[in-house]
Amino acid sequence: MKRKFLGIALSLSVTLGFISPFSLAQQPGKPIINPPPTAKDWTNLAKLPDWSGVWNPKITDQDKQAKTNMPPWTPQANELIQFQLAEEKAGRPPPLFVNCLPEAMPSWMLITHNAMEVLFTPGRVTMLGESDGNRLRRIHTDGRTHPEDPDPTFHGHSIGKWEGDTLVVDTVGIMPQSLIAISEAAGVPNNGDMQIIERIHLVGKNELHDDIEVIAPKVLTKPWKTTRIYFRQRARKFDIVEGVCLEGYFAPGKDKYGNDTFIPVQHDVGGNRIPPQ
Repeated sequence: MKRKFLGIALSLSVTLGFISPFSLAQQPGKPIINPPPTAKDWTNLAKLPDWSGVWNPKITDQDKQAKTNMPPWTPQANELIQFQLAEEKAGRPPPLFVNCLPEAMPSWMLITHNAMEVLFTPGRVTMLGESDGNRLRRIHTDGRTHPEDPDPTFHGHSIGKWEGDTLVVDTVGIMPQSLIAISEAAGVPNNGDMQIIERIHLVGKNELHDDIEVIAPKVLTKPWKTTRIYFRQRARKFDIVEGVCLEGYFAPGKDKYGNDTFIPVQHDVGGNRIPPQ
């Protein structure tokens, strides 16, 4: 798929002194994609369910489902998964998530061990994950459809709608390299054409369920359904803090001029620090 060179076209329109067909001006007969919110739009947010606070994943349930709810892998994908699980059991967990690329969809929702928060704004639900800036999902709820030819991204293009107090999310346009992971050491690239359908809703006052259906015809023999559970933390001490993916690869130090800097720390291929010799 070709990237849209919108920024280049806009620069040329200014430099050459004419209006580019790619300009941001609304074209006749076409709706504004991002209309400004009205006062009513902001008021309507109060009618949505309360998802405020910090949400932690139920890791014990993740681990349980890795054993009891295995995705229906194709034979080739299953061969890779079984190898990864054997390596993990032998103490050599495959380095799936040590390169600081996003965990991406659906792995973020499936295996994350970090907290997240959810923000409601007119026309959009935003999910922010602790750990690093790559944990960000934008779910459009303004009625738009998916692009006809979406540029693939790690988290894909998500559109959502409210069915009562349940947010139904449809996600496409995910990079084929993004993993369908059942643990931090076992996962298979989706290889393209993946679609993810979620039904996110409260169960009780402080428990959030994400009912997930993964459709990945290149690596699954049929759609796979699972649920991930998050529980709410209200206390101030559970505020999400800044995290930087590569921070553990450096140690505070000084350069030759006495400036504070970061000194690289050696790591092995699995992401573990190598002890000083």
